[in-house]
Amino acid sequence: MHEYRTHNGGQLRLEQKGEQVKLSGWIHRKRDHGELLFIDLRDHYGITQLVFESNHKDFETITHTPNESVITITGQVIARTDDTVNKELATGEIEVKVDQLIIESRAEQVPLQVNSDGATAEELRLKYRYLDLRRERLQKNIKLRSNVISKIRELMTAQDFMEIQTPILTASSPEGARDFLVPSRMHPGKFYALPQAPQQFKQLLMVSGFDKYFQIAPCFRDEDARADRSPGEFYQLDMEMAFATQEDVFAAIEPVMHTIFTQFGDKPVTDAPFPRIKYADAMLKYGSDKPDLRNPIEIFDATNIWDGSGFGIFNNIIKGGGTIRAIPAPNTAEQPRSFFDKLIEYAQSEGAKGLAYITFLPDGTPKSPIAKFLSEDKLTELKAAGGLQNGDTVFFSSGNTSEAAKIAGLVRTQLGKQLNLIEDTEYKFCWITDFPYFELDDNGKLDFSHNPFSMPQGGMDALENQDLLEILAYQYDIVCNGIELSSGAVRNHKPEIMYKAFGMVGYTQNQVDEEFGGMISAFKYGAPPHGGIAPGIDRMVMLLAEEENIREVIAFPLNQKAEDLMMNAPCIVPQKNLRELNIRLSPSVEKELQGKNKGDAEQAA
Repeated sequence: MHEYRTHNGGQLRLEQKGEQVKLSGWIHRKRDHGELLFIDLRDHYGITQLVFESNHKDFETITHTPNESVITITGQVIARTDDTVNKELATGEIEVKVDQLIIESRAEQVPLQVNSDGATAEELRLKYRYLDLRRERLQKNIKLRSNVISKIRELMTAQDFMEIQTPILTASSPEGARDFLVPSRMHPGKFYALPQAPQQFKQLLMVSGFDKYFQIAPCFRDEDARADRSPGEFYQLDMEMAFATQEDVFAAIEPVMHTIFTQFGDKPVTDAPFPRIKYADAMLKYGSDKPDLRNPIEIFDATNIWDGSGFGIFNNIIKGGGTIRAIPAPNTAEQPRSFFDKLIEYAQSEGAKGLAYITFLPDGTPKSPIAKFLSEDKLTELKAAGGLQNGDTVFFSSGNTSEAAKIAGLVRTQLGKQLNLIEDTEYKFCWITDFPYFELDDNGKLDFSHNPFSMPQGGMDALENQDLLEILAYQYDIVCNGIELSSGAVRNHKPEIMYKAFGMVGYTQNQVDEEFGGMISAFKYGAPPHGGIAPGIDRMVMLLAEEENIREVIAFPLNQKAEDLMMNAPCIVPQKNLRELNIRLSPSVEKELQGKNKGDAEQAA
C-alpha cells in the first residue's frame, strides 16, 4: 500500500465498499456526535467523510487536532445509511471508518476561515494567500485557469502554431505603460526592461521565417491596478502569423475563443464570424470602443435635430464644432424624479456639465423644459431617429466629439444596469476595427492612437496625401461583454513607412534606429507581411469564472498598491547589493528608509 494514499479525496464510491484504503489530506471540518466523530477530509480532488468511533485509540487525539492539520488515515469504506447520503458530494454515498491515524502536520489556529467562502478582508487573504487558495472557490478558479491554458495550447497547435518562448530580460520599449527596469551588474549604469509584451520579438520571429507563433506570455507593466487589470504582471495568448491579413487573424482566433467559452462557460457564445464594428460606429452607437452588446440601448446623433433650435447651450456647442448625442431610456416616463436626478449627478461626477432630457409621456406629450425648443416635426424626427416610443425618455450628452461620446457611453451603461436591461445570459463577442492611426494628445501634439507598429491603411500614400487624423490603421480589438480581451494589428513591416510614420510624431531616423534598432534592421533584410493579437488569459478566466476582480483568478496576485503582502515585496535590499549594481538611492528615500528601519526595530524591541 502507498505510504500516503491509495485513492484521492474525490474517488471513493459504493463500488469500493469493504475495501481497505488510505487517504491523506487536510481536516476540513469536524462534527462531534458524542459516540462518533465525523471528519471531512479534503485534498485537491474533493472531500471524503471519515468516521472515528469513541473507543478508537486516537479518538482524543483527533478530537483536539485543529482544522487544517494534515493527516493520513487507513480504514474501511462503508456505505452511508439512506438518510445520511450527501448528494452534494461525489463521495457522498460512502464514508471511511478509520482504523489507523497519522498526524503529518499539526496546524496552528488559522487567521482566516478556510472551510467557508465567506467575506474576508483582502489584505488578510493576500497575506495568507496559501490558506486562501485552499478555499473551494479559489481552487476551482485556479483549476479553471489551468484547464483553459491547456486547451488553448491544444487549439493553437492544432492550427500549426508553434510555441516559442521570448526573452524576459530585454530593452525598454514605448508600449504605452511604464517599464519595470532591472539594473545590470555587468554593465554599470545600464538597465534591462521586463517586456510589456513580446511585441518586437514575435515580429522578429516572422522575419526569421517562422510562419505561426504563439506562447502563453508573461507581460510586465508598472501601472495602477483595476478590477480587470492586475498590477505588475499578467499573461496573454500571444500569437503572430506571417503572410496574414486582418481576416486571417480573425479566422485563427475566433474558433479558439468560441471553443474556450463554450467548453468552460455555461452560457451561449456568439457564433463565428464575430460581428465587426468600426471604431467610429462603436463610439457613435455605444460611446465606447469596448461595447457591451448585451445592453440593447443604442446612442444616436442628434446634432442636426438641435442645430438652429434656439436652445442656446446646444447651439453654441454645435457652432463650436461639437456634437449632441442622444441616449434612449425605454419605459422611464413614470420613473420618480430621483431617478433622473441621480443620473444627472452620475454624469456630472464623470465630467459632464449637465444631462438634459426629454420624456415622452404615455399619451405622447413631450415633458421637459427644453422640449419647447424643438418643433413638432423635429420631435417626430427625434423619436424616429432613436426608435423612441411613448413612455420613453431620451437623454442628451453634449461637447466635442470625444467628450459627448464618453459621457453618452457611461450613461448608456448606467441606464442598462439601473433598468436591468443587461441580461447575463450569454457571451457576446465583437471586433472593433478601423481605429484612427493618429490622434492629438492633451497638448495638441500628433501621436499614435493605438499601436505604433501597425500598418496604416493606404500605406505610404495615405501618410503623404491624406489628412493625418483621417488615416485609419489595420488595428483591431476583440471585446466580450464590455471587456476588452486584446488589441491586435497587421504590422508595419516596411522600414520606409515606419520611418515616415514615426517622423510625423517627432522621432528622427536616428531615434527610430536607436529605440527599435533590432526590428528596423531586420525589416531591411526582407520581412513578410504579418499580423497578430494577444488575448488576455487573466481576463478570459475572470469572465468564465464570473468573478468581478481579476485577483480571484490569479494564484499569487499583488494588491492594489502592487505589493506582495505574503512575500513582502517590493523589499529593501542591503547596501552591499546596491553597490554591486552601482545604484545610489536619493537622499529623501534614504532618510525615509532609515526612519522606517528605526521604527521597525523599536516595534520589534
